[in-house]
Amino acid sequence: MESQIKHPKIFSCEFFPPITVEGFTKLQAARQELLVMHPAYFSVTYGAGGSTRDRTVEVVLDIQANSGVPATPHLTCIASTRSSVRELLNHYKAHGIRRIVALRGDMPSGMRDPGEFRYANELVRFIREEFGEHFHLEVAAYPEYHPQASSPDQDLQNFQRKVDAGANSAITQYFYNPDAYFRFIDQCTRRGIDIPIVPGIMPITNFTQLARFSDACGAEIPRWIRKKLESFGDDRDAIRAFGLDAVSALCRTLLDGGAPGLHFYTMNQAGLTLAISERLGLLTAN
Repeated sequence: MESQIKHPKIFSCEFFPPITVEGFTKLQAARQELLVMHPAYFSVTYGAGGSTRDRTVEVVLDIQANSGVPATPHLTCIASTRSSVRELLNHYKAHGIRRIVALRGDMPSGMRDPGEFRYANELVRFIREEFGEHFHLEVAAYPEYHPQASSPDQDLQNFQRKVDAGANSAITQYFYNPDAYFRFIDQCTRRGIDIPIVPGIMPITNFTQLARFSDACGAEIPRWIRKKLESFGDDRDAIRAFGLDAVSALCRTLLDGGAPGLHFYTMNQAGLTLAISERLGLLTAN
């Protein structure tokens, strides 16, 4: 973990662009509550094939202008053209955006042509060619390996391509087994990869939803966590209390082991992210 320790720790939060005005208002409220964490940035997701483009841009610019925290838009390249990506990045640049999460993204339903980009490393390389070092580029990492990768080694090769193309740092898919993260870091170190790789943290609020997300993205729910959550049935308070204990312990293990920070998948809710952060001693009153 030496390569991770030498970077300063950063903490960040992720939102998705809401569909309704009420959802947007709730996101703004959550964002304000999370300011006590002094997050390094707030990131905003981007739907398959740019399906949420306008809403993503709206949320990004609102955060950038009104929160006091830098906004970091996600940008997926599947089904995109170079001209559309260039146009969007110029728009972000004009509004002071300095950080981008560069992703491949999922193919939109019913679409077969990936467009002018096939992989995230191509997007990273394109941004570097067009904008130089203006943007800090985050990419995705998969400690438990991408579900579409044919092997763990192939997934590591794909990650290295993104780093070699110019990525500055990475955010992982969420996980609940810290050994998977530390093993991944060791494998990266052996390959000479030394960019910060920040663990993605998913608070546990709903077991059914978590199981669905995890099946879709290939994130493993350890058997002991799954069994415990199943035993609670519909007792939401018990699920929340257990999830708070389990995820807080995971975060402490990661930070003590040298992880360079934490990236919280908030699901547009502040409560559990704040509760975890409080247990970790990350909250301040100013």
